[in-house]
Amino acid sequence: MRPSGRSPDSMRRIEMIPAFSAHAEGSCLVKFGDTHVLVTASVEERLPPWLRGKGEGWVTAEYGMLPRATHTRGVREAAKGKQSGRTQEIQRLIGRSLRAVTDLKALGERQITLDCDVLQADGGTRTAAISGAWVALRLALDGIHAATPFATDPLASQVGAVSCGIYQGTPVLDLDYAEDSNAHTDANFVLTSNGALIEVQATAEGAVFDEEALLRLLRLARIGCAEIFAAQRAATGR
Repeated sequence: MRPSGRSPDSMRRIEMIPAFSAHAEGSCLVKFGDTHVLVTASVEERLPPWLRGKGEGWVTAEYGMLPRATHTRGVREAAKGKQSGRTQEIQRLIGRSLRAVTDLKALGERQITLDCDVLQADGGTRTAAISGAWVALRLALDGIHAATPFATDPLASQVGAVSCGIYQGTPVLDLDYAEDSNAHTDANFVLTSNGALIEVQATAEGAVFDEEALLRLLRLARIGCAEIFAAQRAATGR
């Protein structure tokens, strides 16, 4: 029995609230159960120096956790003067995931920054951030298109992400903290709505796993991402 009482192939309740921030070009408050992440998309008509004059844009991400997103207060990384390795790894993952479905030439010479701030953490913050970031990016692009139409839609497909793992010997979908902290295998899958894989992160935490176990986790991830894609479409009206 899972601590939450869910069946092995059940997601936590997904909620995506679009246009949550009044000032950002695109935004989404995404909730996977008790994990809540606010994502804002900021559009800038400028590029990093290494991209100027190449006729294409850039999508990047930043990630952070509020001090009381977890059970005990964490020190702000700004106060430490540097980001942790975990933070850098997660924000690079978010950026890679969104760029994988974005036609940077169609975007034009502009940069979109996705700020992902974890308000409350109960496992799966990176996967919630990626899933909510797609909504924020979609809304930002729709705003650009309304003012200056794109010749081609820069977003080729949806992108969603979900965690899976082996908990007490059973493959399960969408781990919360109680499961994540005790799972024998922990995996994160980033998928597109047309069935392609962007990234798979899988680690044996307490026991090794075989190919069949990995495939079972992938099948669960596809079930979960189908729900995420539906929530994204409802949030964006697409």
